[in-house]
Amino acid sequence: MRRPRRGTQASRAGASPSWSAAAFTRALHGRSAAPLPIRLLVLDVDGVLTDGRLYYGARGELMKSFHVRDGHGIKTLRAAGVEVAVLSGRRSAAAGRRCRELGIRHVLQGVDDKLSAFERLAARLRLRPRECACIGDDVPDVPLMRAVGLAFAVADAHPAARRAAHYATSLPGGCGAVRQVCDHLVGTVRRAEGLPARERRP
Repeated sequence: MRRPRRGTQASRAGASPSWSAAAFTRALHGRSAAPLPIRLLVLDVDGVLTDGRLYYGARGELMKSFHVRDGHGIKTLRAAGVEVAVLSGRRSAAAGRRCRELGIRHVLQGVDDKLSAFERLAARLRLRPRECACIGDDVPDVPLMRAVGLAFAVADAHPAARRAAHYATSLPGGCGAVRQVCDHLVGTVRRAEGLPARERRP
C-alpha cells in the first residue's frame, strides 16, 4: 500500500480522489497497524456508509443514500471470509434494510458507547481487537478506532478521527470509501492464501 511522504499532494485531504484500492494516505501521528489478517470490519453508517447528510420531511427522516459500489465491496469481503458489523449511534429503518440486503448479520443501532458495544461483539465472536478493523468519520468513533488493530478514516472525516486512524481513504464517506477499504482487505486475504490480489477480468 502506497504511503505518500508528508507534504506531497497525495497526502493532503484535498487531493483528487482515486478509485485505486491502494489509494490511502498515512495518518500523520505515526500509529503502527497490527499485523493482518483482519477477521472483522466494523462500519459506521452516517458519514461512512452515507455522505453524512440526513434527509427530513414533515414526518421525520425520509431516506438515506448508499453507494452501490460499497455494497459490492462488502459482499466481496464477506465472501472472502471477513465478517462485517455495523455500529451506529442513530436508528434508521433504511440502514437496517440496507444491511439485510447485504447480508450483514451484526447490526447495532442507537449505540451510545461504540467501544463497549464492539467489545461485547468481539467477545461473542471470540475475536481479539487486533484482529478487527473499523472505518470512522467523527469524534464518537475515536475510542473504537483506537481499540482495533487497523483503523481507517474516510477522506472527509473530522480531524480527530483522522488522527485516530492508521490510514485515511482518498474517497469520502458514502462515495466509495468503504469499497476502497474492502478491496484492500480482500487483497490481503487473497495474498495470504497465495492467490492474485485482484480478480481477473473476463
